[in-house]
Amino acid sequence: MKRRDFIATAGLGAAAAATTIAAPAIAQSAPDVKWRLTSSFPKSLDTIYGAAEDVSKYVAAITDNKFQIQVFAAGEIVPGLQALDAVQEGSVEACHTASYYYVGKDPTFAFGTAIPFGLNCRQQNAWMHRGGGLELFREFTKDYNAGFIPCGNTGVQMGGWYRKEIKAPGDLNGLKMRIGGFAGKVLTKLGVVPQQLAGGDIYPALEKGTIDAAEWVGPYDDEKLGFNKVAPIYYYPGWWEGGPMLSVMPNLAAWEKLPPSYKAALETACAAADTGMMARYDAANPAALKRLVAGGTQLKPFSVEVLTACYKAAQELYDETSAANPKFKKIYDAWKPFRDEQFLWFRIAEGVYDSFTFSAADRVK
Repeated sequence: MKRRDFIATAGLGAAAAATTIAAPAIAQSAPDVKWRLTSSFPKSLDTIYGAAEDVSKYVAAITDNKFQIQVFAAGEIVPGLQALDAVQEGSVEACHTASYYYVGKDPTFAFGTAIPFGLNCRQQNAWMHRGGGLELFREFTKDYNAGFIPCGNTGVQMGGWYRKEIKAPGDLNGLKMRIGGFAGKVLTKLGVVPQQLAGGDIYPALEKGTIDAAEWVGPYDDEKLGFNKVAPIYYYPGWWEGGPMLSVMPNLAAWEKLPPSYKAALETACAAADTGMMARYDAANPAALKRLVAGGTQLKPFSVEVLTACYKAAQELYDETSAANPKFKKIYDAWKPFRDEQFLWFRIAEGVYDSFTFSAADRVK
């Protein structure tokens, strides 16, 4: 064989070998992955349930359909309040939920969503992404075989629907109320009998009189669920949820199997869905509230007396829980000074701006 023919043949062989080696490497770096995600919410709630669908859509687009997430509504695989259980057991790869639904497992779960008289939406994001909250909370959820990725927020919620007026703290005594998370324990101190119900179960319970009051989110979602048809009085604000965060909680083993690029895709998709959910609520709530009031809903603020009694009860509960639960105390001791600094800052700029501007149109003609 001539030297030039050998070199040419060798070159072709090297190229073929490179192709043979490179192809599987590329395939391995972008594998086909299919996940199942169970939501804690019904399909009728396009705001909250829709965020999980957004995540699925964004992840598929980012990964050229290599990473696909199939979303199931509450009840299709497990009931809404058992979404985390399915993740822990590995029967699904992820859930979209509110972590405070699981305070029965440990009250520390409340920090992943909201605790009474806590942070608003922006402050919650600051705490999680820049205040050390994400690292602390992920350390906690590891004990439950789950990760934690912020994915949604409703903003300050409403105080719920009632069959009778709540004029003073004593009016809460004996009230059977659907209320989620840590707030139920606060209201227990004031005589409320809290009930933990998934979104789709609230209306029938309120209609049948099984409960006397119920809170969910705000005007847009509450109107969809029809609460105004079975309870006439709508109170505000929902002091227990100043900025309740939703999240995607992946099974840890499933998460660790993902290539780094897929992990980044999922976190990026959740961030986009997070922003989108808050925007949807801010855009839709004003018109929904007008419709509710026009339809006969009685809109009322909680009295300062009621709010003050609830605030004091919340602080007592935090001290009691911290004394009894080291995991809760670890996060609370880091969270509280951050909250205090946020409140001080927001009182200076945001609070004064909001207070004046929101009422200026009524004063200045």
